Amino acid sequence: MILSKKTRYAIVALTRLAREYGKGPIQIKEIAEEEKIPQNFLENILLELRKLGILGSKLGKSGGYYLLKKPEEVNLAEIVRHFEGTIALMYCVSEKAYQPCEFCKDESTCGIRKVFKEIRDTTYDILNRTTLAALILSNY
Repeated sequence: MILSKKTRYAIVALTRLAREYGKGPIQIKEIAEEEKIPQNFLENILLELRKLGILGSKLGKSGGYYLLKKPEEVNLAEIVRHFEGTIALMYCVSEKAYQPCEFCKDESTCGIRKVFKEIRDTTYDILNRTTLAALILSNY
């Protein structure tokens, strides 16, 4: 799976907001310029994150967006799943978008499925334990 620009921009913008957590709202224009994200695209992403309950917003001259949750409470699995739909590379190993495999005779003994389930599980574990706080600490 290659992450879409939308997902990558969401992670970059959230990391920026996490660095400023507790300091008040940040204007879209400022985030867009500093993080080199097209402003119109960023507006849609931030609106989605607000609807998801991760961000809050404030109108007016001193308005903008801010994290509603603490940086250590937002993990990458939640973001990737929201924007990409699934973490799995194959539907037969997806927890959120499962579909039976058209090629598999028996899922319980399929070696291909077993490998891709392990990839999915490992990827999920890493994304689930990686929070915005961890990204800040790694000097993203």
